[in-house]
Amino acid sequence: MAAAQPKPTAGTARRLARGCWSAFWDYETPKVIVVKNRRLGVVYRAVQLLILLYFVWYVFIVQKGYQDSETGPESSVITKVKGITSSEHKVWDVEEYVKPPEGGSVFSIITRIEVTRLQTLGTCPESMRVNNATCDSDEDCVAGQLDMLGNGVRTGRCVPYYHGASQTCEVSAWCPVEDGASVSQFLGKMAPNFTILIKNSIHYPKFQFSKGNIENRKDGYLKRCTFHEVSDLYCPIFKLGFIVEQAGENFTELAHTGGVIGVIINWDCDLDLSPLKCNPKYSFRRLDPKHIPASSGYNFRFAKYYKVNGSTARTLIKAYGIRIDVIVHGQMVDAPEQSAGPELCASKHSQQDPALMDPRGLAQL
Repeated sequence: MAAAQPKPTAGTARRLARGCWSAFWDYETPKVIVVKNRRLGVVYRAVQLLILLYFVWYVFIVQKGYQDSETGPESSVITKVKGITSSEHKVWDVEEYVKPPEGGSVFSIITRIEVTRLQTLGTCPESMRVNNATCDSDEDCVAGQLDMLGNGVRTGRCVPYYHGASQTCEVSAWCPVEDGASVSQFLGKMAPNFTILIKNSIHYPKFQFSKGNIENRKDGYLKRCTFHEVSDLYCPIFKLGFIVEQAGENFTELAHTGGVIGVIINWDCDLDLSPLKCNPKYSFRRLDPKHIPASSGYNFRFAKYYKVNGSTARTLIKAYGIRIDVIVHGQMVDAPEQSAGPELCASKHSQQDPALMDPRGLAQL
């Protein structure tokens, strides 16, 4: 059996307490050893210099780590398109080829249409593009069958197609169906000369800083200018052809198939500098995947309804166009002591900026 452990006595506890109390008042200092070695000293000082250079040059100068920052400014975008064009049958103005007409940050300019006129509710041959629409007899058509990718409900009859010797199943739908009687019209002949005003104003609430992208002038400047990166940076009036060219696209090809172009406005500003140095930077690129045939291009459908001999009829329009997406982003940085409150920000940026938005300038447009 193991020997029994001795129990601590009151004397042992007192000695331990006295030892701790005595050690509490002891003074300790590390011992420093100086090594007389020039090679080791050079390495030591070089490491110190590298650390100092990292903080001074990279952290404070390159990365500006001393600054406060804010990303994602509050932004407002208003657009306006001007110009006229013509197709084989008519002249088109902006009220007809811009959808939607409200002038938001996303809008479409129609450049080609396929028109199916005088559609009425009735029965007619289904489109040959619909799966299993072709037939040889009525037995190939199931009455009441509804194809979600088709144009209507099948009646159970196999009827001759609109042209040629083929037959398709008859459907109850808006007739004639789109592929059977559509006429194509190209609107893009004069479209490269359309002008697009992109009015953008941004606000960084953290720094109480606001700015816009339109020159504040009263001499009719906006009526005669177009955007130029150097001489007319604050004239945000772009020709559609210029936007497509800057995105690296062929205008004629894009007008036929449709596509989505992004107009990116970047507001990267450093308030350690003058607010006059805070300028918009524009870039342009195609956003839809044009190299994927299944999803390239851009089109949409809409209809115009009217009465013919008391019956409802419509004109169906499949529109191909260039969709413009205006995207705004940016980052603002400033020294922390300067962004302590609205009063400091207001005093720092109180100078008049000729590029701030002036509603009176927009009245010229």
